Amino acid sequence: MVGSGRGARVASVSVDLDSLECYFRIHALEGMPSADVRYTILQRCLPRFRELFARHALRATFFVVGRDLAEDPAGAAVLAALSRDGHELANHSYSHPYDLVRLGPVAIASEIDRAHLAIAACGGAAPVGFRAPGYEISGDVIDILSARGYRYDSSAFPSAAYYGAKAAVMGAMQLVGRKSGSFLGSPRVLMAPRRPYHPSAGAPYRQGKLDIVELPMAVTRWMRWPVIGTSLITAPEWMRKRMVAAALREPFFNLELHGIDLCDAEVDRIPAELVARQPDLRRPLSVKLAALDDTLAEIAAAGARFQRLAEVASHAAATA
Repeated sequence: MVGSGRGARVASVSVDLDSLECYFRIHALEGMPSADVRYTILQRCLPRFRELFARHALRATFFVVGRDLAEDPAGAAVLAALSRDGHELANHSYSHPYDLVRLGPVAIASEIDRAHLAIAACGGAAPVGFRAPGYEISGDVIDILSARGYRYDSSAFPSAAYYGAKAAVMGAMQLVGRKSGSFLGSPRVLMAPRRPYHPSAGAPYRQGKLDIVELPMAVTRWMRWPVIGTSLITAPEWMRKRMVAAALREPFFNLELHGIDLCDAEVDRIPAELVARQPDLRRPLSVKLAALDDTLAEIAAAGARFQRLAEVASHAAATA
């Protein structure tokens, strides 16, 4: 087990680098971002994360969409620099299909393998971790990752609040004739362990004996409230502090962020139709940075050690 005793011993910070196009699909918006804002996440938000993490002397894990590396050479150069800084680059699929689990083993393997090659070429080291688009995994996904020697998956998000909110939003959109590009997966995720575990073959949300380690996103103990970037930057300060304190009672705090968390809607010229549907985009960048700065300081003050997810997975596998 990662950590022991009272209080968190280890914390990991990861950033999912979903492009703005992904959010257009989620909200069923017509068209796609124009060329001048299409690469905002890699070209503008990544440098902000680099500065944020440097202030706190931590190395993070970045989940990279492989196709973006070919389409955005300038953004790929930023990621290569982050890798040289000691940050980890991990696999977030090649084209970010929200329905990855429905594609079948051959297509799933292609998404993983194509991203693997692109990320290895960019960062100079092959990725050893994976996070699925929209957090949705299946037995096929885990089996393919295991067969390729991946050290960990970090897709399980056992939060009833998140799952319920996602279902409600998708249902409301369908009622008005708009089909979300997102995908609602198996409710079995709600029963997944909250702490690192070895999944079972064909049953990724159940404890098993596979070599690969599952590293679930942080949720609170009883209510399983999501302790992720979106909730931290949109919550009032008192609520944010309580969520962080709750996560810090666990041996492992897996803090998941998104590139869009450090978007500045005005400076980055985010389309108004997307801003209207993303509450986090209506927060000033200064407010979001302050919330994340405070969160990282609170983690350090609690005595937790920051580690990349690959390091956590190696320790969990050695002590299982």
